[in-house]
Amino acid sequence: MIIQKNTDTKWWKNFIIDGYIQTLDESKNQPLNHHWWQHAVIYQIYVSSFKDTTGNGMGDLDGIIAKMDYIASLGVDAIWLSPFFESPLEDMGYDITDMRKVDPAFGEIEDFKRLLEIAHGFGIKVLVDGVWNHTSDQHHWFVESRKNRDNPKADWYVWADAKEDGSPPNNWLSAFMGESAWQWDEVRQQYYFYNFLPSQPELNWHNRDVIAELLRQAEFWLNLGIDGFRLDAVNFYLHDKELRDNPMRPDDGIFPDGVDPDNPMVDHMFQYNFCRPENLEVINPIRELCEHYGDAVTLGEVTLCEDSIVLSGQYVTGENRLHLAYNSALLMDEPISATLMRHTLEKVQTHFPEGGHCWMVGNHDYGRLRSRWTGVNAEGQPYPDKFYHAIAALLLCLPGALCLYQGDELGLEEAQIPKDIPKDRIEDPFGQALYPMVPGRDGSRTPMPWSETAPNADFSDGDELWLPIPKKHLRQAVDRQNADPTSLLNTWRRLLHWRKRQSALKIGDFNLLDTEEPLLVFIRRCHYQRLLCVFNLSHNPVKYDLSIHGEYVAKTDLGFDFEIEEDTLRLKSYGVFFADL
Repeated sequence: MIIQKNTDTKWWKNFIIDGYIQTLDESKNQPLNHHWWQHAVIYQIYVSSFKDTTGNGMGDLDGIIAKMDYIASLGVDAIWLSPFFESPLEDMGYDITDMRKVDPAFGEIEDFKRLLEIAHGFGIKVLVDGVWNHTSDQHHWFVESRKNRDNPKADWYVWADAKEDGSPPNNWLSAFMGESAWQWDEVRQQYYFYNFLPSQPELNWHNRDVIAELLRQAEFWLNLGIDGFRLDAVNFYLHDKELRDNPMRPDDGIFPDGVDPDNPMVDHMFQYNFCRPENLEVINPIRELCEHYGDAVTLGEVTLCEDSIVLSGQYVTGENRLHLAYNSALLMDEPISATLMRHTLEKVQTHFPEGGHCWMVGNHDYGRLRSRWTGVNAEGQPYPDKFYHAIAALLLCLPGALCLYQGDELGLEEAQIPKDIPKDRIEDPFGQALYPMVPGRDGSRTPMPWSETAPNADFSDGDELWLPIPKKHLRQAVDRQNADPTSLLNTWRRLLHWRKRQSALKIGDFNLLDTEEPLLVFIRRCHYQRLLCVFNLSHNPVKYDLSIHGEYVAKTDLGFDFEIEEDTLRLKSYGVFFADL
């Protein structure tokens, strides 16, 4: 629908909400029950690698403040900060010793308060990482728990006796170590359970006192004014009380999505040490707490499961569960195609009947967008740069929210070991344990390149960075892309700001049309707008008949080339077309 400005009304009496021009007496026509998080683009900041202001080679909270104008220039709705809490940093902050304190490596609590105020001043919401599945083994809770079997926190973690032969209680494997998920403790003369690292003992979510205390920790940050939590490993909270063995994965069984096939954990079905069905109920108090703080959001990480789309959909279905969840839906190890995307979209629509889906292609755990979909198309040809411009447009038009990982807006490739990161510089304990079988996660964690020519790419004034910056990233540095209107960075900016003005993309429904390969076509529709979205997901030119849609107005200001002759749309390699119907 094309809405013309009323020339009889003064410009200052017109205002735009969700892209729809309204006058003051029309202000009651707004959609109800609309929340910011339903369509949010959330920019994930890996604090250690964003910007260093102290010269120690590691990013910090002041670095985020220093680059807040850059974040605002993107047009994102919120930022999600990786852990900056007190920690020995054995797992880069996901091993916490105090959930209410800022680790000195990142700053202090006053820095965070200032960051929060400045972000809110830019209209940017702030999410922090809720790491509530485990703590560091140096946390005072665990120090007390391991003393003996009858202290007040004896049951705050998962303890079990050895078998008669002294071996671990069952066959559960660590997701990171490729070995038993049980660690013997000489002091308590029992095994404790860990899903990731031995230094990250699992909290016992069967204990109501543990849940109550975690909610108190969360309340501290909500009282400071944060806008919600990203919940780390939310499907790992509960374990099987009977400690039953996980069944072996059958040779012809379904392989879990988004998991490295060389990780030993996939030898077993994900059944008893995590992904428990009762986990869906134990999260209810988290949602209830956040509801007391207005529109504070809960974004759950639901990966490392047999079918992440199906399970993550269950985590957001119902008023007492999470607001949003991301999964492994797009972590595909095959070339992209319209058929593949159509199947994924249909499955997501089926399993998220109430919404709540958050798209994710890359992050600090799962590589980078640039390295996704095998890096080559069905014909074995590397994806050209324009492919990633098209993918930016596609991701921003999908229904639901989106997590955009820092550096993906620049098109950074995943760093390789040992080409970009020497073997002796591996920092990720996952990579240290399983390299070269599994390279770990350092490849997506290298520092942001802010300047092509400055020392350390202007990330830090220090002598040595916590991870090296690949030389190939310098040509994709922010300052170089800033100066190029056609750069991927500026495409993301253009699309993100355009998205804010499209009612159909923010509150509209989703209608996937039946088209043949390689065309992916859908319509986003709300009361104010019907937006046609056409994507050519191949390197070959294609045609599409626009006459079936009746009248249309093509959008010509987004930088995508197309030709229309007698209602026949011609798209070149990885072409994109939008039109208002």
